[in-house]
Amino acid sequence: MGELLGPEFFHRPVLDVARALLGAEVCCDAAGAPAVCVRLTEVEAYDGAGDPGSHAYRGVTPRNAVMFGPPGRVYVYRSYGLHWCMNVVCGPPGRAAAALLRAGEVVDGVETARQRRPAAGERALARGPACLAAALGVSGEWNGMDATTAESAVQLRAGSWVPDERVRSGPRVGVSAAAERPWRFWVDGDPCVSSYRAAAPRRRTTARHSGLRVERSA
Repeated sequence: MGELLGPEFFHRPVLDVARALLGAEVCCDAAGAPAVCVRLTEVEAYDGAGDPGSHAYRGVTPRNAVMFGPPGRVYVYRSYGLHWCMNVVCGPPGRAAAALLRAGEVVDGVETARQRRPAAGERALARGPACLAAALGVSGEWNGMDATTAESAVQLRAGSWVPDERVRSGPRVGVSAAAERPWRFWVDGDPCVSSYRAAAPRRRTTARHSGLRVERSA
C-alpha cells in the first residue's frame, strides 16, 4: 500500500482534494473481515455554505456536524435511509467541505467485497457511492473517524497519480441544487466509473430538510 495521506493532504480546497484523490486508495478494515482496498476512479466535491448542493449549506446540524470538524475525518450518512455513503472532510475546520467517494476498483480483498455484493460483477463491486461503501463494509459507526492515522479502521493512501489528460469533470449526480457545477471528477474510460444520471426535478413539499443534499445511489 502507498503512503498514508495525512491531515495536510485534506487541509486544502475541496476541489483540489477531490481531483487529487483519483488514483488514491481507500482501505477499510471492518471488524472480523479481511481488509478491502479500493482504487478511487470517481470523486465528487461539496463546499459547505457556498454550495446549495451540500448537506452543510444551511449550517450545522446533528447529522452534518462532522463536516465542520478537522480535515481527514470520515463523514458517513444514509442515502434515502437505505445505503451508506462515505465522504472525507476537506479544508480548515468550520468550512464544512467534503469529497464524496463515488466509485473505484477493488484492488485488495476482492473475495470479501464479493461476499458483501454477491450480485455485482467485478467491475461493479464499487461502482457508485453506495456500492463502494457496501464493498468496503462501511457502517454508521465510522462517522467522525479520523482516516489520517495508522490505527484507524479506514485509511486513505497514495496510489498511482492520474495524469491530467485522463481526468474529466462534469455535473454532479442526483443533487437537486447546483447540480450543474462541474465538481465531479473521474478517470476517463475507466470501467469502474459510475453511470451518469441527471437529477430529476423535485416537487416542492411543506417539509423542511435543512438543506440536505439527496444522493441517488448507483
